[in-house]
Amino acid sequence: MMVSILLLSEGSAEGVSNVSITLPQSFLDKMQGLLDHEYEAFMASYEQPRKYGLRVNGLKLSEGEFLKLSPWGDRLVPIPWASGGYYYVDSDRPGKHPHYHAGLYYIQEPSAMVPAELLDVRPGDRVLDLCAAPGGKSTQLAAKLQGKGVLVTNDNARERTKALAKNIELAGIRNAVVLNEEPAALAKVFEGWFDRVLVDAPCSGEGMFRKDESMIGEWERHSVSRCSAMQRDIMKHAYRMLAPGGTLVYSTCTFSPEENEAQIAELLAAYQDLEVVPVALAHGWAPGRPDWIGSDLVATLPAGSELINSLSGTVRLWPHLTGGEGHYAAVLRKRMLGGVVEKDADNDVGKGSLERVGRGSKGERTEQAGRGEQRNGVRADAERGSKGERTEQAGRVERRSDMRVDAERGSKGERTEQTGRVERRNGVRVDAERGSKGERTEQAGRVERRGDMRADAERGSVMRAEAGRGRKARGDGLKRASGGGAAGVVDAVEAWRRFAAERLVGAERWSGEPVAYGSRVYLQPPGLPRLDGLRVVRAGWFVGEAGTHRFEPSQALAMGLRCGEAALTLRLRADEEATLRYLKGETLHVDASRLVLQDASESRTAPHDGDMRALAPDGTKEIAAKGYVLVCADDCPIGWGKYGGDGLLKNELPAGWRWM
Repeated sequence: MMVSILLLSEGSAEGVSNVSITLPQSFLDKMQGLLDHEYEAFMASYEQPRKYGLRVNGLKLSEGEFLKLSPWGDRLVPIPWASGGYYYVDSDRPGKHPHYHAGLYYIQEPSAMVPAELLDVRPGDRVLDLCAAPGGKSTQLAAKLQGKGVLVTNDNARERTKALAKNIELAGIRNAVVLNEEPAALAKVFEGWFDRVLVDAPCSGEGMFRKDESMIGEWERHSVSRCSAMQRDIMKHAYRMLAPGGTLVYSTCTFSPEENEAQIAELLAAYQDLEVVPVALAHGWAPGRPDWIGSDLVATLPAGSELINSLSGTVRLWPHLTGGEGHYAAVLRKRMLGGVVEKDADNDVGKGSLERVGRGSKGERTEQAGRGEQRNGVRADAERGSKGERTEQAGRVERRSDMRVDAERGSKGERTEQTGRVERRNGVRVDAERGSKGERTEQAGRVERRGDMRADAERGSVMRAEAGRGRKARGDGLKRASGGGAAGVVDAVEAWRRFAAERLVGAERWSGEPVAYGSRVYLQPPGLPRLDGLRVVRAGWFVGEAGTHRFEPSQALAMGLRCGEAALTLRLRADEEATLRYLKGETLHVDASRLVLQDASESRTAPHDGDMRALAPDGTKEIAAKGYVLVCADDCPIGWGKYGGDGLLKNELPAGWRWM
């Protein structure tokens, strides 16, 4: 039996519109049994408009800068628990603005911002987002790292990693690796390696019914017991990858105790060095409910243990109590070996990480006095420098195994090839998959809930590191066919270095080791273990591909840059017609005076007259105002163009990145 409910929605500028959703009777009966006297208020929440949220990308600009720049800055309302988070009115449609295509914000359900905040990530941390697609929480974690440390972001479903990689690149993240693996495979490589682990687990999705009615059908097909079994296996391997003293946050978007408190109880019983870190209750959050755990499970737990009571330190977000959809979160800490982890003076996570974030003028958060920088006993890392940042050995050369490369290549500089075509390139097996219009970023409001975590039998579009076939990441010439059948040799890393010296500013100071998989070059975060045997979607920041005659910069490189880091830029306003035309893939007619040439010899930028030449950013030779141009909207990169000196800017925006 199904019950229909009329839902109000802020769907138009004129006012509210009515939408009907249908809830299964079995779900309603379960919720009535759990909530008792709160049931009526819970049901009334389904008749209210849902909340819409966006989160400012702190890698690209500050909150204050965004609020001044955004056309809706005066209408945005701060989300109290999320740094950079704001409620917006649906009629503003932020997914249809050039700032979205510049990666200035991520559209995210407000409650979904909580788990990453609870993880309390700091610059320099090693962070794992284990069930990451489509990538909203990964971009949130990356903003907290501020380019320091390592973010490993993973999803075991091949199709979902496309959106994951796209969102990582759109956000301009330089220090991330994207993997497509089962947790068990990751645990073999990253045992005890991460300071912070986020498990936003696949679940039955009950908390998302108001947001997306399709979740109701998923709930009916995927039972709570099936999801619980997947969660149990995932958490077993997540525990293995957490370093002593490290923090693990487990979250779901469901109400079922079997997937929430019961999962944590079983984990605490299995691993005696894990403890719940209580979350301070604020913003209408409710405590976990240990009384909802079944008697059968309670009977298996240690007698007289405080384990059950500690579950009240986990947190539930209810749609009738807070400004968001339904979520559950638990913060767990792995005690140090041979001793007890030193506690904060205030042990509650909410007070130690969330409540220290206050609101300044114009919505900017101000850090509370006395913010604790203490890492709660997180072990000292031998690879870290004096300020907790890992040191990198100059000129370090690591051997990488031959990797099976996912060539999700769009047009205009990212070569497209027929889907499924397999080529052999000097021992590197490449699965070239067409970068079509369908490879677009997730639409605004897409549900963050994970689907079935079963292994995907077909892994054709990811790099496969095959043990025993090692090669140097740089220095090996990649043989490419040249005209007339003669063999040409292209050193991909050397081609990247030449491009960076001529067309970029300050690239020699960037963190990350250049590594080549075939002709594709990545800047890989320092200190990573070898990725042999893992399915790798992005081995680091994808900066481009070495062609036979030139290096072709990637869209990911453009999105990770600042305008001042390119030798030649076109600086448009977000509200001018040329910006929209560029985002649609059109060729632009550009007056040469609008191009800005970075003159490294004088450390300045200036418009030029089309004949102007300047020293390359490395100061070695002159370059003309031709070639690759970084196109920016409101001083934020949106892609590459190629200027030929004839007034035409050829559009290099890949098809999958264009405004549709």
